[in-house]
Amino acid sequence: MFIDEAEIYVKAGDGGNGAVTFRREAGVPRGGPSGGDGGDGGSIILYARAGLDTLLDVRGRHHWRAASGQPGRTKDMAGAAGDDLVIEVPPGTLIYDTATDLLLKDLDTPGARVTVARGGKGGRGNARFATATHQTPREAEPGTPGEERTLRLELKLIADVGLVGLPNAGKSTLLSRLSAARPKIADYPFTTLEPQLGIVEAGPERRFVMADLPGLIDGAHKGVGLGDEFLRHIERTRVLVHLVELEPHAHTGPPDAYRAIRDELAAYSTELAAKPELVALTKADLLPGDDAARADLAGAIGRPVFAISSVSGAGLKRLVAAILDLLAEAKSAETQDAAPHAEGAL
Repeated sequence: MFIDEAEIYVKAGDGGNGAVTFRREAGVPRGGPSGGDGGDGGSIILYARAGLDTLLDVRGRHHWRAASGQPGRTKDMAGAAGDDLVIEVPPGTLIYDTATDLLLKDLDTPGARVTVARGGKGGRGNARFATATHQTPREAEPGTPGEERTLRLELKLIADVGLVGLPNAGKSTLLSRLSAARPKIADYPFTTLEPQLGIVEAGPERRFVMADLPGLIDGAHKGVGLGDEFLRHIERTRVLVHLVELEPHAHTGPPDAYRAIRDELAAYSTELAAKPELVALTKADLLPGDDAARADLAGAIGRPVFAISSVSGAGLKRLVAAILDLLAEAKSAETQDAAPHAEGAL
């Protein structure tokens, strides 16, 4: 099951109380205060671990509590600090505070982490309060409570390439042909109910992650069909591969099918619509030898079109090569614009 949203309650550990004790040792008839400080409470940290692609494990546990610090001890010994609690989430997880509905952090890269609830501070023991005029203090501080909050986690898939198109455009078939992914494939709309990821091996040290996303239909950006839930996942991809069926359902031809998807992307996000895109006419094994359908689509939309067949393999090498070139350009642009991702605290 693909889970892309979860709501959790997090509570950092409380700080331990400071101790009130006095030295009781042989040869020290008037021992002074020896109460140690309480230990700090553990914090709650969210960590984006490479390899995770679902929030299912997080969603299965609503309450997350870090360990509290131990109280101070005698002989000026501090209490043990509580261990931090690290919650592993997939890269691409957005963290919202449900009380304010504000985005707190975007863990958009593997290895990124953020402290979402800080542990309480341990209280000072009575040894800390001793002075020349107050040599036997009997006061100590209590530990402070750890922070707590309710969070909404939202996952946006991170993939190099996102396959977009109408239902039955051939996205799942293409993904299964190019990678080891095995999405469910059948001849009816909305075959893909959940995003599928596959790694495409394109040669030594040349690979990319491709995402098969549910087919979009007219009105998807308003919540029609399945596309509304997953349009956000396309935002994470670097490159779009727009698949257009030779004989699209409910459209007069490939150009109209292409424009329908472009309209939905633009209505959802102008940034999404501006992503680098390759267009491929699928089921090329059904095309006549003169390649007129591909040329007609290219002329109608004003951009190059690849003709491919996931069944016969026709045109796939050229498409993969073009994807690699476009990815290289996109990554180069990201490198120039990217700022360092440092560990943060909220």
